Amino acid sequence: MRLLVLGAGAIGGYFGGRLAAGGADVTFLVRPARAKLLAKNGLRIESPVGDGATKVKTVTEARETFDAVLLSCKAYDLASAIDAISPAVGPDTLVIPLLNGARHYDDLDARFGCARVAGGLVQMPGQLRPDGSILHFSTMQRFVYGPREPAQKDVCERLLPVLELGGFAPVLTDEIDQAMWEKYLFIAALAGLTCLMRAPIGAIMTAADGRSIAIGFIDECAAIATAAGHAPRADALSETRELLTKEGSAHTASMLRDLREGGRTEHDHIFGDMVLRARAAGIAAPYLTLALAHMQAYEALRSDA
Repeated sequence: MRLLVLGAGAIGGYFGGRLAAGGADVTFLVRPARAKLLAKNGLRIESPVGDGATKVKTVTEARETFDAVLLSCKAYDLASAIDAISPAVGPDTLVIPLLNGARHYDDLDARFGCARVAGGLVQMPGQLRPDGSILHFSTMQRFVYGPREPAQKDVCERLLPVLELGGFAPVLTDEIDQAMWEKYLFIAALAGLTCLMRAPIGAIMTAADGRSIAIGFIDECAAIATAAGHAPRADALSETRELLTKEGSAHTASMLRDLREGGRTEHDHIFGDMVLRARAAGIAAPYLTLALAHMQAYEALRSDA
């Protein structure tokens, strides 16, 4: 199967790079400057799992269809990303979005039809360095995907051995909506907590009310997920509580790194969507509302600079 990966940043570059290194037929759709850098240096990954530098195929414009497209853009670039991959999406192409949150499915379904858009999520703490290399912070390299409609099951199954070439143990699940909402809960609570406090989990836990604030974020997100029909399973909720209240933890959300660097963030896609869902369901969400207002104020200052 031929795969197209939109973007070669931290997420697309890491998983696409692992696939290319493992022998999968992968092409990266990237901007001209990124294509030039990849042609010169290859796709370089530094990781506790193993370093690598792989020569990869790139295009700066999609001109033919692929069997599957891995969509790994930031939420604020979704509209342009959809336009960019459209020529690559044929009648039998499967699009697997790897974005945080849930709102992007409305736009993807509207453009390509729900039958062509599977579910997907990843967890890979890392970042794209200024020199174009990808730094992986830990051994976590979680890739989960699955059919959102029964008709997608066959192509999802055929894709599994291809994804396994990447060595990151992809998981194919029939409960992808549930898995996505559990990750959404986690990332929204983590980003809300660490961005609002502008500190890692361990530092927040030293504050007098740090733990109760963390639990407040988690409880709000869990209530919203439940109202959406995806109440978090006990083990997922327990793991989220443990990670977000762990003393001494250096864990932060990537949104905090974007904030510290003065960059754009996905706050509207994450907090904004959560707050809208809370209001529609009549759920009080003071922590998420505060986190959203905080990031909106940051964006106003950033835009004026």
